[in-house]
Amino acid sequence: MDCKYNFIYESQKATTEFFIFVSMIDDDFSLKLIKWYSKNKRNLPWRETKSPYKIWISEIILQQTKVEQGLPYYLKFVKKFPNVHDLAKANENIVLKLWQGLGYYSRARNLHYSSKYISDSLNGEFPKTYDELIQLKGVGKYTASAIASFAFNEKKAVLDGNVFRVLSRYFGIEDPIDTTSGIKIFENIAFKNLPKKNIDTYNQSVMEFGALQCKPVKPLCNSCPLDRKCFALNNNKILSLPIKSKKIIKKERFFNFLVLKSEKFILLEKRIKNDIWKNMYQFPLFEEPVESFSPPKELIKNSILYKKTEVTHLLTHQKLNVIFWEFKMKNLFQNNKYKKIEIKNLHEYAVPKIVENYINQNLSNHRL
Repeated sequence: MDCKYNFIYESQKATTEFFIFVSMIDDDFSLKLIKWYSKNKRNLPWRETKSPYKIWISEIILQQTKVEQGLPYYLKFVKKFPNVHDLAKANENIVLKLWQGLGYYSRARNLHYSSKYISDSLNGEFPKTYDELIQLKGVGKYTASAIASFAFNEKKAVLDGNVFRVLSRYFGIEDPIDTTSGIKIFENIAFKNLPKKNIDTYNQSVMEFGALQCKPVKPLCNSCPLDRKCFALNNNKILSLPIKSKKIIKKERFFNFLVLKSEKFILLEKRIKNDIWKNMYQFPLFEEPVESFSPPKELIKNSILYKKTEVTHLLTHQKLNVIFWEFKMKNLFQNNKYKKIEIKNLHEYAVPKIVENYINQNLSNHRL
C-alpha cells in the first residue's frame, strides 16, 4: 500500500473509530444510573466520608474482594488505625494479622509501605490528584481514579469488573477487556460518558449497578432502567459479554507442612521469598509431590507421626495440594530458620488462611 492510499486508509479508520465512539455517548446513561443509585444504593461507611485515607483503605480492601467480605475488614482497619500515621507506625505482622483471611496479602504490605511514605515523606498529607495517587505503591489506574473522584471529585472514570460488564453489555463492546487495545477502548467510552457534574456519585452508581443489577450471572434485566437501549439484552448476548481473551491457567503445587509440636510448643517459619504469603508465618514447609517426599530425619527424630491431613486449597492462579504431617515430639529445637513459640501464643502471628483453618480444626484449644 503506497503512502497516498495508506493515508486514505488511516483516515477512514480514524473516521470510523470516531463515529463508533460518538455512537457510544449517551447522556441518558449517566442520568438513569444516578437515579437508580439514589433508590437502590447500599449504605456503606466509606460512602459517608470524603477522607482520602478511609476511601483508600476501602478501595485496597475491595480489590478482588466482594463488599460483604471486605466490610468487616474495613471496620477493623479504621478502628485499629484511625489515621495514616497510626498505620505507618504499626508492625507489619500486626497489619498482616488484621488482613488474615482476606487473601492477596501483597495489598496489605503495599498499604503499609505507602502509609509510611505518606506519613514520613508527605508529613501525613494525602495525595490529592490522580497523577499523585497513582505513584503510591499498590495503587493502579482504577484505585487512583476512585480515590480522586470520590474524595476530590476529579473528572476520572472508574473501571473495575462491574463497570467493564455494564459498559460492554449496554454499548455492545465486543473487544476483550483483558487486552491493551480493549482496555483503551473501554477507558475512552467510560470517560466520554462521564456527566458534567457529580462525578463521584456517577462512579459509585455505575459500580453499584454492576454489583446489584447487571450481575455476571442472572442479571435483573426485567427491572433494568437501561433495558430499552441495552445492546446485550436486545441481541441476546447478556451472558457472552464482556469478552475475555485469556483463560486463567492454574499452576499446581505440592505443599508438605511439618507440624512439629511438643506439649506446649510448636515450630513456625517466616516466608521471606517473593511468593504467595510473603512475610507471613507457617509450619516448616517442603514443596514437592507427596510421592517423592519423606520428612527429613533430622527434624523428626524422637517423634511420633500423630496424623496426616490432606487438603486442596484453590487460589486465583494456583492449586495447592497440601498435606499437614503432624508429629508429636518430646523436645523441640529452634534455629535461625525455625522459631519455637508457645502454642497458646499462635494467635499473635499472621498465618495464611489454610494454616489458620488447620489450627482451628486440629489445635482446638488455640483457635485464631
